[in-house]
Amino acid sequence: MKDKSSYYNVIETLISLFTVDKGVIKIFLLRKKLDPYKGYWMLPGSILREDETLEENIKEVFETKIGLEDIEVKQSHLFGDLDRIVNNRVLAINYIGLVDFVTVDLKQDIEEIEYQWFNINQIPKAAFDHNNIILNAISDLKDVLVNSNSLKKLFPSDFTLREIQDVYEQILGYELDRRNFRKKFISLDLIEPTGMMNDGYSGRPAKLYRFKDKIKERDLF
Repeated sequence: MKDKSSYYNVIETLISLFTVDKGVIKIFLLRKKLDPYKGYWMLPGSILREDETLEENIKEVFETKIGLEDIEVKQSHLFGDLDRIVNNRVLAINYIGLVDFVTVDLKQDIEEIEYQWFNINQIPKAAFDHNNIILNAISDLKDVLVNSNSLKKLFPSDFTLREIQDVYEQILGYELDRRNFRKKFISLDLIEPTGMMNDGYSGRPAKLYRFKDKIKERDLF
C-alpha cells in the first residue's frame, strides 16, 4: 500500500465548452503535445495556483487556451478518483460553458495550440479520464438547454426551427415530430421571424427566426 505522503493534493479546472454549428452540438478539445497521452485529445484546463481564485483561473484558461473572453460558465461536477492522475492526487472541477458559433468564428484566436470542435456524437479517445468527464458534461447539458436563456446563448442571431429541433434531438437521443415541435416551440412566444430565408436541409428555403430581445426565463421542456 502506497504511503499517503507520496501524494499531494492538487486542484485543476476543466472546461466543457459547447457550441452549435448548423444544428450540430460540438465540444471544444485540445490535442495533448507531451507524454503521457501524447497526441490524445483533452478538455482545456489548468492547475489552480495558491494565489488565484477559481474565477481568475477559468478566465486565464479561456484567454490562453480557448481564445475567447467573457464566457459565462456553470459548475458541473467534481471528479476525485484516486487514479485520475498517476502518482498524484488531483481533483478536477468541471465547468460547462456555451458560446454561439458566430462568436467562435469571429473572435477565437489561439494560433499556437492545436484544437478542434467535435460533434458530441463523435468524441475521440481522450487523455486521462476526460472521456468520462465529457460524457458527464453532455448529460448535464440536457438540463442546461431546457432553459430559454441558455438556448438563446447558442442562437443569438438568425436560425431555423430545424436547427433548434436538431439540438434537442441530439441531447434527448431520439427524433421529434417536426410539426408538433414547430407548433410547440412557436407557441412559447420566445422567437420572432426575421423576414429572411435561408437554404433549407433539402435545398428549399427555410424561414429564419431570432429570439426576442426580452424573454421571460423559463424551462422549455
